[in-house]
Amino acid sequence: MSDVIYGRHPVLEALQSGRVLDELLLAEGVRVEGALAEIVKLARERQLPLKYLPRPALDRLVGRAEGGVANHQGVAARSAGFVYSDLASILARAIRAGEPPLILVLDAIQDVHNLGSLIRSAEAVGAHGALIAERGGAGVTAAVQKASAGAVAHLPVARTDLVTALDQLRQRGVRVVGLDGDAPITLGEAELGGPLALVVGSEGKGLSKAVARRCDALVRLPMRGRVGSLNAAVAGSVALYEALRQRDVGEGGGGGGGGGGGEAGPGPAAPARGARRRARCPASLAAAESLARPTERAGARGKARHGGPAGWAPRRAL
Repeated sequence: MSDVIYGRHPVLEALQSGRVLDELLLAEGVRVEGALAEIVKLARERQLPLKYLPRPALDRLVGRAEGGVANHQGVAARSAGFVYSDLASILARAIRAGEPPLILVLDAIQDVHNLGSLIRSAEAVGAHGALIAERGGAGVTAAVQKASAGAVAHLPVARTDLVTALDQLRQRGVRVVGLDGDAPITLGEAELGGPLALVVGSEGKGLSKAVARRCDALVRLPMRGRVGSLNAAVAGSVALYEALRQRDVGEGGGGGGGGGGGEAGPGPAAPARGARRRARCPASLAAAESLARPTERAGARGKARHGGPAGWAPRRAL
């Protein structure tokens, strides 16, 4: 099924990521400058067909794709429908990076703008992928791509059965933490620094019972004002950045010398961020192949040095 990507940033990100596009569509009379000039340049380099349409025609095309009026900014592109990833590929991405997995899990998010915003935040903090419910929630449409500012071109998104996926992640030592406004602990009190699947519930209903039962912990955002809650996109983004903060703290950012009695001098220079992560999570795809099965969760509550369940055990295939 054909998909329509619209807006300057989503189309530019799609071109830069190498996504297969069928044709580029421009509104007649649009000024080809800035981001639009780069879009046209990349399209010509890829020998992509370029077609000018009267603005009302482009309005109708994009409007039909999204079921209403959409701001296309004078540019759109046709492509094959969005290609979803899978959980195995997302975990392999973390292994290749030498990092403990960070996965955003969206439990039946309905609003396309919330979905796009959450994907954008996940990509911004360096998450390895996102899981969305195969039923009951929004999929990745052109409106989602627009709301994500093109982040879906860089972040793998898998549409899958979340209950099965969370069971598989827990078996591999990935800690599952869900956002819940009635949770007993706050976000800052939770352990989010290691292998983590962060679960955001749907607007209004929150986490489904089956998903909530598979969470190792439920956390809430502290609220001090008169407003009782934040929307899903804002709450999920705040939680993602707290996870990033804890991961960076866990890597040991400073170079201060410590020690016994004497005056502390300047410590050795801190290793680069990627090097610190590889030191903490040295697994590679080759090492993953040698793992016969997931590490058992002793008592389901053992803690690894990353702060998650003991024994993050990557496997190449699920």
